[in-house]
Order: sequence, then C-alpha cells, then structure tokens
Amino acid sequence: MTIWINFLRSLLLTIIFSFVAPMFLVGAILLIVSLIGYIPGLQGITEAIATHILQFLVIFGSGTALRGLIVISLTCSFVGALFDTYAYYRCQILR
Repeated sequence: MTIWINFLRSLLLTIIFSFVAPMFLVGAILLIVSLIGYIPGLQGITEAIATHILQFLVIFGSGTALRGLIVISLTCSFVGALFDTYAYYRCQILR
C-alpha cells in the first residue's frame, strides 16, 4: 500500500510542478523583457518581443493568450505525468 501512496504523491508533485514551470518561465521572460524596456533605445525591440510571445500564446489559446498559456501548461503536466509513470515503471522492473 505504501508503494501506491509514494507513487501517487510523486505523480501529484510532478503534475503540479510541470504545470507551474511553463507559467513561471513565460512570466519571467515577459518580466525581463518589460524591465529591459526601461533602457533608453530598447523600448521598440522589447515591445516587438513581447508582442511575438503573446501572439505565440494566442495561437494555442484560440484567441486568448492566457488560455494558450494554460493549454501549454496542461500539456507539459501531462508529459511530466507520463514521464514520472515511466520512471516509476522502470524503477520497479530494475529492482
């Protein structure tokens, strides 16, 4: 029974961290780009970069950047769960 509890705890943590990681990554990139925008002469470049990032997210979100970010995060959490399940399976086979 403890094997299942350990597996489910590991799986839940993997799903949560895999969901939150892309959000932090995109948020950090947009924050850094916006902070670089305060440097004189780089405002136009940073606006173009931020616009491209938001347009990329809109593609996956059917018109909404936030929905695109959630779709990408859900996909990453699904892949993380699959990888954790595979790693658990391999660990049980190699014992």
